[in-house]
Amino acid sequence: MMRSTQRGYMLIITGIILVIVLFVWYNRYQDPESLTPQAISSIHWLAQMFYVLLLACFGMISWGMYIFHRASIRGNNLISIMAATTYNRKSRTVFVAVFIVYGVFFSLASGTLVYQPTIHFAEHYGVSLPSMVVSPCCGDMGYMPTILVYITEHLGLQIIPLNLVLQIAVSYLVALNVSLAISTYAASRTYKGAGMVGAVTGLFVACPTCMGTLSSVFIGTAGGIAFTAALSYMQTAFIAVSIPVLLITPFILARQLRRCRI
Repeated sequence: MMRSTQRGYMLIITGIILVIVLFVWYNRYQDPESLTPQAISSIHWLAQMFYVLLLACFGMISWGMYIFHRASIRGNNLISIMAATTYNRKSRTVFVAVFIVYGVFFSLASGTLVYQPTIHFAEHYGVSLPSMVVSPCCGDMGYMPTILVYITEHLGLQIIPLNLVLQIAVSYLVALNVSLAISTYAASRTYKGAGMVGAVTGLFVACPTCMGTLSSVFIGTAGGIAFTAALSYMQTAFIAVSIPVLLITPFILARQLRRCRI
């Protein structure tokens, strides 16, 4: 059992490290001067390989989490309580539902899922439908390569690597928090709101303009734009707030569950 736990843990850590290395590696090819006509096909190939390797890293992390989860069920520490609580059928159903719903909501807020009813993609961008375009260069680390998918006349996808990683990570943590919170509420009839704080702030990790959009409804368009500009500089703060809160809250809920069992 201990070996399985260590194996799962190593797969998770290795996968995370490889994602970071992948981002750093691809950033080396973001010099606009290197984008010569002779190098375009090579950079496109590198962009495609980037996503293949990124998906492989996601698979490694997912498999490691599955092994770690199963191996951690037995025990009385906080991680074991979290693993056992989220392993039953009801918790897994809640987890999957929240993961999907929040993921879609995050996609809309971050601009990954794009719906523009006033713009006809084929006419405006001169593309065929459906189609996919890979933009391999040039941008900041984590924002390239970008994949643009034109699904219908008004619906498309804009896949940015950093947003994709954040979407999966934050959606997973939100789903874990909700699943544990429901179990905690059922056990103690008390509810801790820290997980909700993390979910809300996590929503704006990849979308600092979302809060500005909401604020414009209340304080006017000019004020909303100014507030949005200010929030663009606070993106790191949103990440710093949401991720730690979403990581800490499960341990708080697990401690509450352990008290209920005593």
